[in-house]
Amino acid sequence: MNYEASIEFAKQMDNEDPIRSYRDRFHFPQFNGDDILYFGGNSLGLMPKTSKAAVNEELDVWKKLGVTGQHDRWEAYHEHLTESTARLVGAKPSEVVVMNALTVNLHVLLVSFYQPTPKRNKIVIEKGAFPSDQYAVESQIRFHGFDPKDALIELTPREGEKCLRTDDILITLKENGDSIATILIGGVNYYTGQAFEMEKITKVGHEIGAYVGFDLAHGAGNLLLNLHDWDVDFAAWCTYKYICAGPGSPGGVFIHERHGSWDGPRFAGWWGHDKETRFNMGPNFIPITGAEGWQISNAPVLSMACLRSSMSIFDEAGMPAIRKKSEMLTGYLEFLIKTIHDKIEVITPLDPHERGNQLSLVMKENGKDIFNKLGEKGVVCDWREPDVIRIAPSPLYNSYTDIYCFFEILKSLAG
Repeated sequence: MNYEASIEFAKQMDNEDPIRSYRDRFHFPQFNGDDILYFGGNSLGLMPKTSKAAVNEELDVWKKLGVTGQHDRWEAYHEHLTESTARLVGAKPSEVVVMNALTVNLHVLLVSFYQPTPKRNKIVIEKGAFPSDQYAVESQIRFHGFDPKDALIELTPREGEKCLRTDDILITLKENGDSIATILIGGVNYYTGQAFEMEKITKVGHEIGAYVGFDLAHGAGNLLLNLHDWDVDFAAWCTYKYICAGPGSPGGVFIHERHGSWDGPRFAGWWGHDKETRFNMGPNFIPITGAEGWQISNAPVLSMACLRSSMSIFDEAGMPAIRKKSEMLTGYLEFLIKTIHDKIEVITPLDPHERGNQLSLVMKENGKDIFNKLGEKGVVCDWREPDVIRIAPSPLYNSYTDIYCFFEILKSLAG
């Protein structure tokens, strides 16, 4: 694509954008009477205009039916999300379920998929993973009586580099194969924006006898995923970022179908019990076959109503179209940033296949001050210590004109 640094080019791209109409399906915060320049979807996506009505509909059912709404409507409410969730992550419907929050789900999954022995007890993560992943993994290691200093392998970029090389990851796995129990890597690193080659990592992980899972907080709704065919063992993600389901919305879980009749360790709860006998209130846990068997508690219906409203937009637009526009938006942003000067470095991989819709910009001078001034000019983005501004244009609601306007503001500040 031959990009041009002009507002006319940006507007032309908007006119030719096949999914441009979805922008009108979201509420934008306002700044001086105009839509704010919102690039914070990697932290919290914008609100679909249908979300309020979706929640009010369930509130109305509660108002009119009380507890009878549970059996008539809400008992199977999470099942409304199964098909769309499976499409989103490239899974079979039996392999996914929406439940809990992300880190809770990681703990629930690690109960099953981290089974250390004296010889094979190590967990592999990327150095610089989201802190919650670090906390979860270290606490799981300690829970089993091991020391993270001995049982945690952190994948580290080469000296002078910001991102990991796939070959280095695979070499590390092979060199430590006899001692690795579980691999848990972020599908997209939150800080650098690097997207990892999950299929290759999974293949080698299985060759060395480890379980392989991914935290897809920055992958679901952002990348084209094919978790079933990639043979991933397990994955978890949130829905409030790219999927626009609102603050505190429930997360998603993937468990490959080969583990569907799991007879190993897990934390059991009544919502994971066989549906036909769940309300017999028997003493023995009989798990549902598939990912639903890992459920513990009732579905959070009101927040799931928001998720249903946003997932309907993803179903309409389709991930292939979303992903295609994502690559073009970040490509345009990258092109424009390079025209400014050498005071800004893009540390996100330049290959669009190795990133999602985030570019991480290192401000070599006055980074925090520039970030604060962006906010004063109506730009919502994200600062990460010590020197990174994260910009995440969402294909569903951001335009090429947004990108160009941001570029003009940033250029004036970084001058």
